Amino acid sequence: MGKNIVQKILDAHIISGVPGAGCEVGIRIDQTLTQDATGTMAYLQFEALGFDRIKTELSVSYVDHNTIQEGFENADDHAYLEIIARKFGIHYSRPGNGICHQIHLERFGVPGKTLLGSDSHTPTGGGIGMIAIGAGGLDVAVAMGGGPFFMNYPRVIKIELTGSLKPWVSAKDVILKVLSVLSTKGNVGGIIEYGGPGVATLTVPERATITNMGAELGVTTSVFPSDEMTRAFLNAQGRVHSFTPILADSDAGYDGHIPMDLSTIEPLAACPHSPDNIRTLRELEGIAVDQVLIGSCTNSSYRDIMTVAAVLKGKTVSSGVSFGVACGSRQVFEMVSRNGALADIIASGARILELACGFCIGNSQAPKTDAVSVRTSNRNFHGRSGTMSAGVYLTSPETAAAAALNGKLVDPRDYFSGTSHPVIPVPETYLINDNMILSPRKASGDVVVYRGPNIGAPPSNEPCPEDLQGVVTIKVGDKITTDHIMPAGNRLKYRSNIPKYAEFVFEREDAAFAARAARNRDAGLHNIIVAGESYGQGSSREHAAICPMFLGVKLVVAKSIERIHRANLINFGIVPALFMNPADYDLLLRDEKVSIEGFRIALIEGKPVQLVAATRRPSLRIDLTDREREILLAGGLINSTRQR
Repeated sequence: MGKNIVQKILDAHIISGVPGAGCEVGIRIDQTLTQDATGTMAYLQFEALGFDRIKTELSVSYVDHNTIQEGFENADDHAYLEIIARKFGIHYSRPGNGICHQIHLERFGVPGKTLLGSDSHTPTGGGIGMIAIGAGGLDVAVAMGGGPFFMNYPRVIKIELTGSLKPWVSAKDVILKVLSVLSTKGNVGGIIEYGGPGVATLTVPERATITNMGAELGVTTSVFPSDEMTRAFLNAQGRVHSFTPILADSDAGYDGHIPMDLSTIEPLAACPHSPDNIRTLRELEGIAVDQVLIGSCTNSSYRDIMTVAAVLKGKTVSSGVSFGVACGSRQVFEMVSRNGALADIIASGARILELACGFCIGNSQAPKTDAVSVRTSNRNFHGRSGTMSAGVYLTSPETAAAAALNGKLVDPRDYFSGTSHPVIPVPETYLINDNMILSPRKASGDVVVYRGPNIGAPPSNEPCPEDLQGVVTIKVGDKITTDHIMPAGNRLKYRSNIPKYAEFVFEREDAAFAARAARNRDAGLHNIIVAGESYGQGSSREHAAICPMFLGVKLVVAKSIERIHRANLINFGIVPALFMNPADYDLLLRDEKVSIEGFRIALIEGKPVQLVAATRRPSLRIDLTDREREILLAGGLINSTRQR
């Protein structure tokens, strides 16, 4: 039997383990990326591990998340990141250059390579034929130092695309359709591979929109073939030398197959408060809109911005609608500035926003109380917009533009009835100007690193205790995201100050959690988190493990835990356990004392354990590889690495 695309790339990068579904393998990482919300801690960890230079083919540090300066903290972190890049030989994308995933696709992505990024939307690179995986910053730090990235050899699900998209339907609608089929849970350990004749109808930026929001499925990543469309994109970026054709063999096998006819897909929206709460626009027609925001790493390409400019030209945004547009990269921004499209957007009444993540992570453009906000971003979790009472709808740029003009949700096919969809030619040559990327020729170890007062060392953890004597400090429900655990927005400026950032753990779920956990820790008790299904969805934010660890959390017990967050818990010495019987979730109560005698021995021997409560003893399953067991026993990856 031949190989699929995933197998071809992964098998060429395996340096430990044997390929086989569910088996742990270590793969060589060719490229890494970080962004400033996670990068500062990643580089602090890189230093703590004792590395003196990067050993990847390419590593890039982007500043795109916390570009809003509220106090000195963000600016200090950016100064640290720039100097660290020079010290260790890392490319540095300066603030204002744009969003990491858009820039990496344009200027650095290479088909057939592996990319590990400290951002959950790193799979955007799959649009160019990379195996691009989001991970915690510590895993990225290890990869930069030449260490392997460990993962379970995946199940590969093929989505067979046929037909072509109809007018006013876009790539965003494709991934929303996929989310309506697969949902946001139950896909851990899988990779989506797109194939079929419909692939040839999608440009690289359109493919990148689909792989970007594939992160919301919970899969490890998604990937498209590297074909003639890929070659044309790289040629237009002045990088045709990076092109390698990568296609699945005709007799390749898959673990699942989903047919999808592009011509049958309608304009869709993800309704509050989950990316898989999918409805058609005709079902939602007439809902009044207060805010429309176009941009984010999902929909800010040249194609997207030019389409928006074309439909806005000569029109004015509806009164009562706050409307903002953000390009994804300086390349896109400069191109639409030179060709006049930006002027058309401005003339419509749009506010031109900074080339950054901005509104997507809730650090700007919070909507009014009880607002309906239509966004082209990828997540609409409760409170993520910065306004707890707001409802966010995720749509395509075409649908968002129609809502901005109409003042209500409407199917763009109906609103623009009688008008041809704009034809946006794929540029034969993109504008190339890399003056906002600092490219060191080599590492320079004698550089003096700037460290502002908000920057501290990564916190240390103790080895796994012999017995667990603890308290159920919080009990949460299903689909708890890393945003629920560690709020983003204006709290992100404390990301390199763990004692301060830890004050906000579960702030939106239970404002008293941090103080309660700290009291338990100081009293010698271990804190335990009890959760439902899909605990740790969303961002790769490893602070959702670091800060609970700092507060003394030793165990998370859930019905299921998402991939990146599970890895982060292990990296920082928190044991991820699953209920043997999910119904036992109902037996545990907040604030009750619980214990596990022989906790450390049970981990060593790989046995199930019983969590002993007052009158109940739910059984827990702790599934670990030998490597993960070693990390947990040592109290985390930094400890175990130093021991080795």
